[in-house]
Amino acid sequence: MELRHLRCFVAVAEELHFARAAERLHIEQSPLSRAIKELEEELGVMLFARTTRSTRLTHAGTLFLEHVRRVFAALEQARESVKAAANGFHGQLRVALSDGITPSRLPTLLALCRQEEPEVEIRFFEVSLSQQIKGLHDDLYDVGFAQSDEVGDGIVTLPAWSDALMVAVPARHPLLAHKRIPLDELLRYPLVLCDPQVCEGHAKHVERVLRRADMEPLIAERVATCDLMMALVSAGFALGLAGAAHIAASREPGVVARPLASRVPPLTTYLLRLDGDPSDELTRFIERVQTIESQETPRAIRGSNPDPPEELMP
Repeated sequence: MELRHLRCFVAVAEELHFARAAERLHIEQSPLSRAIKELEEELGVMLFARTTRSTRLTHAGTLFLEHVRRVFAALEQARESVKAAANGFHGQLRVALSDGITPSRLPTLLALCRQEEPEVEIRFFEVSLSQQIKGLHDDLYDVGFAQSDEVGDGIVTLPAWSDALMVAVPARHPLLAHKRIPLDELLRYPLVLCDPQVCEGHAKHVERVLRRADMEPLIAERVATCDLMMALVSAGFALGLAGAAHIAASREPGVVARPLASRVPPLTTYLLRLDGDPSDELTRFIERVQTIESQETPRAIRGSNPDPPEELMP
């Protein structure tokens, strides 16, 4: 089995069309078909179910695709590690990010890492929570951040920092009559929330808060980023729910932050790592994470209530 066989397989698996896959690889269709046949013969299974009208992955093909993608990810990381060594780095940390990361904390963390250990290269990967967990188990990442500690066996979670959950309200909205917004009043209006497929931890946290009311939320849109959420709020499309620092960092005009009237747990960002003894580089990285404090406070939010929000439940 050669890498060319695997590249051909991935192209066909993603295109599900031999002609398009051949065009993507800049080869003729005949050698592509031959490569797939050789691969199937070596594995002793059919990877594709082919008819005159369609091509689809078999169950074996779907499983094989998962493994092949991990092979190529590992090869890419090996290539990047060699480049890093050639550029003078003596170590590397692969950091996965899910649910976003609270503004100001990432640049502060990176600055501290560069100051204290500039010879260690830090690479970031934006992935879903499920991808992060799988990647930690498969040694694709050394550490990760997510807003969930529901990660299954074999993964250690450490609370890194917390952020108050706030309502993002368009300027001149009727709810601004409330300094603290009752949950049942919030649910009278359409909401724009994070997509659980992209921001699983954040979405689950918000869902638990909304379930406290005996009303079904009217979800106008699901978005992948807080930036898009704030844009929709600014346009008056809907209300949003996000961390105070995310709203403060938004550049969208006319977005006002209000706390909820009832006490709700803050959004907690957790550091995730594989169970076991961490490397020296990872140990020092974790120590830096635990020293980071946000440089922004809710008072920086444009138009927000100047009174500090009440203490939130831990």
